[in-house]
Amino acid sequence: MTRILIKNGRIIDPANGIDAVGSLYIGDGKIVSVISAPADFQVDQVIDAEGQIVCPGFVDLSARLREPGHGQKGSILSETLAAASAGVTSLCLPPDTKPCIDSPAVVEYIKDKAENAGYPKVYTIGALTQRLDGNELSAMFALKQAGCIAVSNARAPLGNLLILRRAMEYASTHDLLLMYRANEASLSGAGCAHEGAVASRYGLPGIPEAAESIALAQALELAQLTGCRIHISQISCKQSVIKIQQAKKYGLNVTADVAIHQLHLTENDIEPFDSNYHVIPPLRGEVDRQYLRDGLANGTIDAICSDHQPHDLDAKLGAFPETEPGVASLETLLPLTLKLAQQHRISLSQAMAALTQKPASILGLSGGALTPGYSADVCIFDPEMSWRVDRQNWRSAGHNTPYWGQSLRGRVTNTLQAGRIIYTLQESS
Repeated sequence: MTRILIKNGRIIDPANGIDAVGSLYIGDGKIVSVISAPADFQVDQVIDAEGQIVCPGFVDLSARLREPGHGQKGSILSETLAAASAGVTSLCLPPDTKPCIDSPAVVEYIKDKAENAGYPKVYTIGALTQRLDGNELSAMFALKQAGCIAVSNARAPLGNLLILRRAMEYASTHDLLLMYRANEASLSGAGCAHEGAVASRYGLPGIPEAAESIALAQALELAQLTGCRIHISQISCKQSVIKIQQAKKYGLNVTADVAIHQLHLTENDIEPFDSNYHVIPPLRGEVDRQYLRDGLANGTIDAICSDHQPHDLDAKLGAFPETEPGVASLETLLPLTLKLAQQHRISLSQAMAALTQKPASILGLSGGALTPGYSADVCIFDPEMSWRVDRQNWRSAGHNTPYWGQSLRGRVTNTLQAGRIIYTLQESS
């Protein structure tokens, strides 16, 4: 394989406490050395990263690729191209494909498609229940053997708490991470916006914070009872942050992530006739956003994810409550994270850790770091480069983003996965 020298870049590797200008040496698809030159290293290719940041490739805990089953919205090929252009080198695929990821055959199908797309690091999350129907547990051990990195019921509700308890016991027995989207369906109903002033003003069906926080409290109690490793996906409100902080304080084995758009947008940003603001969980209030930011800064929230959900045009047409929720967000992940750091909410190293080291640790991956011997998954980006969110610069098949037409700062110039360059800005623009 090509031996690569990345020189003159500012290397930020939170896992190893590195933040310094220097060189990165890659050979045989792995990190060979950081800063210091290894003996007898013969260079085949040089990447000059002067004025840029060199960091581990991003690990995304939730990105829907729309294949199998929703080909009109995107494909594994189109969305992994978007991921590569965003510096994401490993991503988790939730189980709500069609058919859902409840059998080894579906896992193998996705693996083959990812390999053919030239992006093998697509990690499948197995369905917690068969057909995601919320009633009968899936064959979790078979899914783990097939390669699933965790189990989840995605956004589908569970029949009752006993099913969740049995699922946690099963997952704990087989040392499987359970990823849980906290939502009490009887409280959220057909809501599409935060239950607050904006929803009332425009007559939008509301989703109270309690729909999330009550479901979260129940899940934490059961995790304590069963000893299950639990990861809370895409939290959105103040009470969730408080409950996770308390759980961690008392030693519960729990981690959490937040979607990048929840750290920037609130219910006050919603344009009620623009369905690109229709997301689940909904955009909450200003106090909630501040708690999410503070939770990330103090370590209560471990990671940032894209919660990427590309949609076709038809899915976002119609009245706000009738449209499908979700944002195509892989390509805005980096600039919005940099914006958060620039607002002095978190340091740049903390921001990079939330995209690299911490999600890799949650998944138990040997990645998210520039440690010698690790797979050479690397992102190089220019933190000052401005670009416009438009068709010329966009690679996802889904154009459903509230940032369409806006200029953002921070752009990936090169992405390497296992020592192979899978994206270069000059060739793709």
